[in-house]
Amino acid sequence: MDTENKTKQNMISFFNSLSEKDRRRYAAIEAQKLGYGGITSIAVLFNCDEKTIRKGLSELDDEYAMNKDSIRNPGGGRKSEIESINEIFLEVLSNHTAGNPMKDNVKWTNLSKAEIITKMAKRGIKISKNIVRKLLKKNKFVKRKLQKSTATMQHKDRDQQFKKIFKAKKEYESSNNPIISIDTKKTEKIGNLYRDGKVECVEPINVYDHDFPSLAIGKIIPYTVYDIKNNEALVCIGTTFDTSELACDAIKLWWNKLGKSKYPQATSVLCLADGGGSNSSKSNLFKSDLQNLSNEINLDIRMAHYPPGTSKWNPIEHKVFPHITRSLSGVVLKSINLAKELIAKTTTTTGLKVAAIISKKIYEKGRSVLDNFYIDANIIYDNTLGNWNYMVFHKA
Repeated sequence: MDTENKTKQNMISFFNSLSEKDRRRYAAIEAQKLGYGGITSIAVLFNCDEKTIRKGLSELDDEYAMNKDSIRNPGGGRKSEIESINEIFLEVLSNHTAGNPMKDNVKWTNLSKAEIITKMAKRGIKISKNIVRKLLKKNKFVKRKLQKSTATMQHKDRDQQFKKIFKAKKEYESSNNPIISIDTKKTEKIGNLYRDGKVECVEPINVYDHDFPSLAIGKIIPYTVYDIKNNEALVCIGTTFDTSELACDAIKLWWNKLGKSKYPQATSVLCLADGGGSNSSKSNLFKSDLQNLSNEINLDIRMAHYPPGTSKWNPIEHKVFPHITRSLSGVVLKSINLAKELIAKTTTTTGLKVAAIISKKIYEKGRSVLDNFYIDANIIYDNTLGNWNYMVFHKA
């Protein structure tokens, strides 16, 4: 390091060691030494404001100021980081704010802390989650949602089934076989209908003042398959009814479009599912369709159903569905293709990828199990809790 650079480094180190009062006065002295242009040069060197140096210069000529003991005037000093960026923070939230019409002091934002950080960064301001929390608190923002935390039932075999699911997952995690979580997301109506959520827009979006089913021009049933190991989901968008046939078609689509290439050595798949709906643990029709599926894709299917009242533990419920909901939030779904595009754009900071495919197949309600199922089915039920745990073996 040459002498000039070393001197500058020593000046900076000394400047940083001083109190605020002594910093501005030391900077003023150094600026005086340089003469014309000295204020600008020293401001750059010490990374301080030129106004600070000018204040130091005025103090050098003020005997009273030089003899004062206090570093700053009461209530003076630079604004805190929170104060200095608060106005920009409020601008960022302006299009993402809602409130209680009965209480003007209760308001909330639909932006997550991570989204606020990203939007602030686009304004040239880098902040942490802790600063975001302080900004929200300062402006009395409240973010709340109804918490589904009060259990309405608890099955006597709940804990035992959770242990079985945990054991099955551990077994498959260390194998070449996939683990998938399946379920149907809430049916969405298509048409000029009101939807929860907000979007950034330049003018109001007008929709019907009622959302009667008769006003819809269609509907989508997003049956979803989530590949836990690869953090990847496929949404098979049905347009008729939520049936066991749709559930199995969704699994087949996932395997043919994504799974087969990711698991070339797979011999079976662990499938985690709720105990009700189109993939009900009590439905022989679902098991019959699973048998047909297993035969078609040449894979054994290991089913593990969550006990009644525990569907929120199914990974797809918190790993995929909330993010798809966010993608659809506030958007008027005027066509099935628009819904597909929005679902396919779903992503997260953890790398979730979502593919969406529209099924034009007509799924019918009221199908019956064929008699040969009871004779030809190749299904082995576990000795304990077999109604929730069974293996469907494929037939070559």
